[in-house]
Amino acid sequence: MIISTGRRYIFVHIPKTGGTSLAAALESRAMRDDILIGDTPKALRRRARVRRLEARGRLWKHARLADVDGVLSPDQIAAMRVVTLVRNPWDRMVSYYHWLRAQRFDHPAVGRAGALGFSAFVLHPDTQAEMENDTVDRYLTMADGRVARADAIRIEHLEADMAGFRAHLGFDPAPGRLNVSDRPRGYADAYDAEARKSVGRLFAEDIARFGYRFEG
Repeated sequence: MIISTGRRYIFVHIPKTGGTSLAAALESRAMRDDILIGDTPKALRRRARVRRLEARGRLWKHARLADVDGVLSPDQIAAMRVVTLVRNPWDRMVSYYHWLRAQRFDHPAVGRAGALGFSAFVLHPDTQAEMENDTVDRYLTMADGRVARADAIRIEHLEADMAGFRAHLGFDPAPGRLNVSDRPRGYADAYDAEARKSVGRLFAEDIARFGYRFEG
């Protein structure tokens, strides 16, 4: 997450959407008072500043707008430009699974991905519960229950969808590719019918909102 009061924007980093690349590009032009929350180089150098903040929730790279209550009020958030990246949920789930399988830290999802094939991982009750809480609006809901208006930039249409944010910034952040998971190209072959249907159900709102479909 990035909170830039100087440039009047908040970047909400939804996992496995290319957010690390955009965060790194934005922090390369960060202002002195920008709050950088994450594991990119400049964010790590400013970590002491983040520790001094008093927030309602956990301040980490994938913090949600409700988490930053106390740092910014819902009305302050609503007055800023909120930006996030979004991704086809079927593609995002494959990326998440392969990223988990490459990790070695102690977390239930890491162990689950390491022990299960893709379809069994998707259909596991714990994965289902996690994903029900991982839709775009869950990240954009403020502490008072309102969903913030946001520039939701589809990574599949990055050039076109970034236009408004580029104009707001006055420069092009031009994100590269960082934190890429080791996975096969494409996602369709990872799915059987049941897993495909399950992801479609879990992310039905995002799929309809952003015009996604299963392509295979």
